[in-house]
Amino acid sequence: MQLFIQLFGQLLAASAGRFHQALNAPESMQISVQKEICDRLIKSEYGKALGIRSVADWQRVPIVDYDALEPWILGHNKPQQIPLTPEPILFYEKTSGSSGVAKWIPYTQSLRRSFNQMFCVWAHDLIAHGPKFSTGKLYACISPQLNPPDSQSLQDDLDYLDVWLRWVLRPWLVMPNGLNRLHDPQLFKHQLALALLQAESLEIICIWSPSFLQVHLKHIQENQELLQAELHNRISRDRLQLLSESSIPWTQLWSNLKLISCWDSANAADQAKGLRSQFPGVLLQGKGLLATEAPMTIPLIVAGGYVPVLDEVFFEFEDDTGSVYELHELSIGKEYTIILSQKGGLYRYRIGDRVRVTHWYRQTPCLEFLGRHQAISDLVGEKLHESFVGDALNSMNLQGTHFKSLVPVANLPHYVLLLDSAKETPEIIAQQLDRALSQSHHYYRARSLGQLAPPQVLISHQIPELLALHRACTGNIWGGIKHQILATSPINTELLQQLKLDNS
Repeated sequence: MQLFIQLFGQLLAASAGRFHQALNAPESMQISVQKEICDRLIKSEYGKALGIRSVADWQRVPIVDYDALEPWILGHNKPQQIPLTPEPILFYEKTSGSSGVAKWIPYTQSLRRSFNQMFCVWAHDLIAHGPKFSTGKLYACISPQLNPPDSQSLQDDLDYLDVWLRWVLRPWLVMPNGLNRLHDPQLFKHQLALALLQAESLEIICIWSPSFLQVHLKHIQENQELLQAELHNRISRDRLQLLSESSIPWTQLWSNLKLISCWDSANAADQAKGLRSQFPGVLLQGKGLLATEAPMTIPLIVAGGYVPVLDEVFFEFEDDTGSVYELHELSIGKEYTIILSQKGGLYRYRIGDRVRVTHWYRQTPCLEFLGRHQAISDLVGEKLHESFVGDALNSMNLQGTHFKSLVPVANLPHYVLLLDSAKETPEIIAQQLDRALSQSHHYYRARSLGQLAPPQVLISHQIPELLALHRACTGNIWGGIKHQILATSPINTELLQQLKLDNS
């Protein structure tokens, strides 16, 4: 198997080599990508409507968000040909909708190849510079179909890749037949637990949200006897013994595990920290900035950070003054929001992600994801910003907590802090929270005038899973759900009641 992994690395070497050469000349590569994308725009009905005849007309293309493009995308019920691109649409992928109404993103063959290129560069870097893989066994995130029947969402990471690459990877996958067709979340968790526990040679876990893995570890811990009985003749006595311990030693249960790939920044940082403590010695690598709309950055071990996918996406960056810069014009330490143009029909698209330039690798700036731009909750004029809330919660030094989310409640306006665990009582934490949030002038005024009731705190290990299941049942992919530090719309009344009952 090691020879096969080496051969796979050699297969990816040419693609990775071209990418690393591009990192030496980001300006010229971005000019080339911009021209390729602009040529597609010129041939599209959208480009003709804008009067775009050459790349010299680029500044005439408006900077837009999804709402402005939605009529051009959806047309008459998600057509196979849309005015934004001359390429046919392969399928539509639904975003998680974590910061607003869910969006349908059209996928062309060229856009899929952009994701394919990102994966090839990432995989080559892992083989060349990462842990010494020996079995290649991989679990790639699969989610149950809890969403409505008309959803066309992809169900695992590999669906973003070209057919040839999926074919190459298929023998290495831990993928029970029919798992992604299960509708019942408890049955899904149980079947996945059985598959993972039998995968003794598992080396790589590739997921989106770290909370997704936490949910399944918790299921294993809470159903040890049942799982032991079902696996009695399927796994070794030593593994059965590990499964019987009061606190399961995860790194012994999967002694070959070398890599967990998941989100580890912004809102996912606390949950990723929890996984790191559960899997000491295992490389937990952040996914970089990867959205439904486009791949944006790749985590490279050799780069010591996240490099932009500069050979597939044309980037522009806007600072807080509204000035727009190209990739080679960025400055270390500065923060920007991303405006991207990709090969699937999105041009000068304001995706809403905010990044900071950490350092340069070769001649290219590395970008750290900071969170969503302008994530604001405003019930009565308090105008709480996500970055402020994150700083406020960090200042409270919440011990023993790996999940936290502040959610607004509309009826009798107030805020509820959701935690998975804590050492202090909810009452003490609520007082600390009120003081921390009162550092905001608008929040303090709203509290002083009685517009906002005092905040509350709910603590339960079940909270992350209950939130994820609720959102999965309303159309999001379970494994790709982002838990927000600050929710920007009021929490569902029934869900809040369920959380309170569980808390009691």
